[in-house]
Parts: sequence; C-alpha cells; structure tokens
Amino acid sequence: MQGIVIVSHAYGIAEGLKSLLLEIVKDVPITTAGGLDEHTIGTNLPRVTQAIEENEASTLHVFYDLGSALMNVEMAAELTEKTLIIHKSALVEGAFIAAAMMMSKASAESITEELKRLNVK
Repeated sequence: MQGIVIVSHAYGIAEGLKSLLLEIVKDVPITTAGGLDEHTIGTNLPRVTQAIEENEASTLHVFYDLGSALMNVEMAAELTEKTLIIHKSALVEGAFIAAAMMMSKASAESITEELKRLNVK
C-alpha cells in the first residue's frame, strides 16, 4: 500500500493540504508533520518520524516545503523500515498528482516518473 507524508514548516499548510487531498482520495493514508506545534514555525525529526510511523502504508511518498524539512526527512529515512520516496516536486501540485495517481492504482515508479516534471531545483 502507498501513502503520503506531508512535511511543512507551517502546521496550517500541512493540515490544509491534507484536507484538500482527502477531498479527492478517501483510501490513501495521509499523515503530516507541520510546524513544531500548531503555532510555531519549523520542523523537527521527532514529528517527521511520528508522521512516517503513524502512516499505515509501507511505501510513502514524502513531500516537503523547505530545505531543513528535507534534512529531517532524510534523517527519518534512516530510522524507518518503510520505503520512502522523497519527491523534490512542488509541494501542493506534487502531492495532488500523487494522490490522484494512487487513486487510479498507479505504481510508485510511474508516480515518481510523472512528478519529475515538477521538480524544484
């Protein structure tokens, strides 16, 4: 099973994007690590790890907003047995396309290939 993890420096961005995605997909597990808490901007390893481990999927497509979020995702990847596919695509658009493709039962490889066009350099 595939799922989505959203990592953002802002709680509202992560939760808002999750709400948007749940409007189009009901059966894709989506977890978030937004902010240091509901009010404080930032990311940290414990929240990212928690979002990964709480997601029921074994293959996770991870989307993030800024560089230190990526750093925490990369560290968390070393601590889990789940398969993480870290996408460097635009956060909202990438997660939206991945969710839509998961709904149509697309493979992880085809999702990754499709999202390469949205990579942020």
